[in-house]
Amino acid sequence: MNIGQAAKKTGLSAKMIRYYESIDLLPEAGRTDSGYRQYNAQDLHRLAFIKRSRDLGFSLAEVNQLLTLWQDRQRASADVKALAATHISELERKISELSGLRDTLKELMDSCQGNDRPDCPILKDLESGCCH
Repeated sequence: MNIGQAAKKTGLSAKMIRYYESIDLLPEAGRTDSGYRQYNAQDLHRLAFIKRSRDLGFSLAEVNQLLTLWQDRQRASADVKALAATHISELERKISELSGLRDTLKELMDSCQGNDRPDCPILKDLESGCCH
C-alpha cells in the first residue's frame, strides 16, 4: 500500500511516516518502479506500535528503545518495565509542575475582579517577572 493508504490506516500523517523513516524508527520503505513508497503489514504493525508509544507520551528516543526491546525476543521484561517506570516518574514530575502552575494561575484569577477597572493581578504578576 502507498503512503496515503498507510497514513489513513494508522492514523498518522504521511509527513509523520516520512519523518519516522528519516530518523530510522521505520525501515526505509520499498519503492515501486515509479518511486512511490510501498508499505506492508509489518510496516503498518510497526507504525501502530510507534503511534501507541507516542500516544502514551514516550519520547522518540524512548520509542526507539521500546522498538529495540520489542524486536529482541531474548529481552528481559524487567528492561521494559524499567523504561516504563522511568517514563511514569517523568509524567508524575510534569503533572506536579502543571498542577502547581494551575494552582498559581487559579489564585491569580480568583483575585482578579474581572470588571471594567484596569487593575489586574494577573498582569501585575506577569509584569513582576519582567526585567529584574
